[in-house]
Amino acid sequence: MSVLSNRRMTRRTVQLLVGLILYGASMALMVESGLGLNPWDVLHQGLSRTFGLSIGTVVIIIGAVVLLLWIPLRQRPGFGTIANIFVIGFAIDAALYVLPAATGLPLRIAFLAAGVLLNGVATGMYIGSRLGPGPRDGLMTGLHDRLPRISLRVIRTSIELLVLGTGFLLGGTVGVGTVVYALAIGPLAQFFIPRLTVRAAAGEQVGASPQ
Repeated sequence: MSVLSNRRMTRRTVQLLVGLILYGASMALMVESGLGLNPWDVLHQGLSRTFGLSIGTVVIIIGAVVLLLWIPLRQRPGFGTIANIFVIGFAIDAALYVLPAATGLPLRIAFLAAGVLLNGVATGMYIGSRLGPGPRDGLMTGLHDRLPRISLRVIRTSIELLVLGTGFLLGGTVGVGTVVYALAIGPLAQFFIPRLTVRAAAGEQVGASPQ
């Protein structure tokens, strides 16, 4: 491997890890806002409250369980897939430990807005590293590969409604933040992903993409 290739891989790895850390921090901001979470985090929070585990621990456990579902779908995880499971879980717990309590509606709104925006940046960073999809994204694309007549949008929406409903019944927070995230994350990801994607060098094999 050439020096240039080594530098490119180093950049991709650093970008992946920073992106995952920021992703966990964005989740913590939304949790602390108390105004609503994205569907998967509603499930994570609901399970956390039900079993008395930290939300980061639940993120790791659910990520590992979802990854097991890749086996019958014949999906292959990348380094980024494994890192996604652990780094985000540790990052959200660490961020919740250091974040101040969001007292008062203005601060809660600020936390929500910062969390959604940071989530868009983090998504662009970890997807743009091209080191493998997250477990949840890989589940969606794997199901689409097996069920090509069903659109990816329908599969994604069905899964997210299922985890959202389950998380809500377990005590996860559904609110205005859930709606804001649903409306904002698509445009944010569309803006940041192309700007943060590490382009493949000539002759380089492109890694798996989460999208």
